[in-house]
Amino acid sequence: MSIKETFFDKSNEKGIGLYIHWPFCQSKCPYCDFNSHVRQSIDEQAWEDALLQELSYVGQQTKGQHLTSAFFGGGTPSLMPAQTVQKLLEALGNYWTLDSDLEVTLEGNPNSIELSKYRDFKAAGINRVSVGIQSLRQDSLTFLGRLHNATEAKRAIEITSTLFERSSFDLIYTLPNQTPKEWQQELEEALTFACGHLSLYQLIIEPGTAFHTRYQRGDFQLPSEEKSAELYELTRDIVGQHGYETYEVSNYAQHGHQCHHNNLYWTYGDYVCIGPGAHGRVSLGDQKYAIKNYKAPETWLEKIKQHGHGQEIVDVLTAEDQLIEHLLMGLRLKTGIHKESFHQIHGASLAMILDPKKVTFLKGLGFLDESDTHFYVTPSGLLRLNTITSELVTTLKSPSRSV
Repeated sequence: MSIKETFFDKSNEKGIGLYIHWPFCQSKCPYCDFNSHVRQSIDEQAWEDALLQELSYVGQQTKGQHLTSAFFGGGTPSLMPAQTVQKLLEALGNYWTLDSDLEVTLEGNPNSIELSKYRDFKAAGINRVSVGIQSLRQDSLTFLGRLHNATEAKRAIEITSTLFERSSFDLIYTLPNQTPKEWQQELEEALTFACGHLSLYQLIIEPGTAFHTRYQRGDFQLPSEEKSAELYELTRDIVGQHGYETYEVSNYAQHGHQCHHNNLYWTYGDYVCIGPGAHGRVSLGDQKYAIKNYKAPETWLEKIKQHGHGQEIVDVLTAEDQLIEHLLMGLRLKTGIHKESFHQIHGASLAMILDPKKVTFLKGLGFLDESDTHFYVTPSGLLRLNTITSELVTTLKSPSRSV
């Protein structure tokens, strides 16, 4: 199923984003549940042509809208030919008006980073990079199944921070047997390399991953919830001492370095998508659509040849679906949900759709709060975010679209 050939509503003042998925990696990490695949070889020209074709498809549907960000994710997008990246970026202006501060992010791994190639990426139009370091400790890198070593990780940060004004890298913590002292030492070392943005994720065991099998088998254990909460608070304190704000549950930035594209997700903006397994959210009139592309690379390629796009699922999101998604995304932000924007999007206020008794109860526990403009989870509430959002979702009342 695909959305009818028509133009989307151009009244979205926030603009839209573009997500581009490159599904290939050099190896599959044992913790990863993303749509990533290992292939001995690929037809790079065929992939360039297919991505450009799907870009044209979604571009024509949303033509004339204001594009504020583009994000190359994966997989390992730094394995893409720089020429393909350049051709995709050169085509953006054929469909959208481009923001004067258009953020164009590309994800990469240290083992795929080469100075000459990243110069080419920059020349192609990439102006922000995010590097999957995951750890600065060799034993942790080995456990996580990473192909690079600690020296290569630091070299990657040096290369990207030299070339790009805006850069970030990821670390994973709450590893088996990891102590607060060990994590503090690693994080403080990482902050000496950081250039304005860090993504710091607690290790989660996802179903279908190699780690899930090993965890179920008892090969390793993770820190308790209490220990994980301690490490999270320690993380927040340390980065705060270095001028980094916890602007989202797992993302930390100095002033002016927040990721524009991810903020679009968390504020429930629209974004189109291309590539295998990519997801999108796009609005047409009074409807909002959830889009999901075919995951298997070969299937996606075949669908492009047949239909000009690889969209497997295009579902109309109900009013309740949208409320739930907005709550789940917006409450991840430190600032929370902007009340007036929420009202404009959904035709109802938060006060109208949330159970006041439940809200009062969570406020009394110190987990929720609000200002004149925003409704948000407190720092202590962020430690219990999944529980809090679940409690709120169970009490939702669907709004009337005529409000």
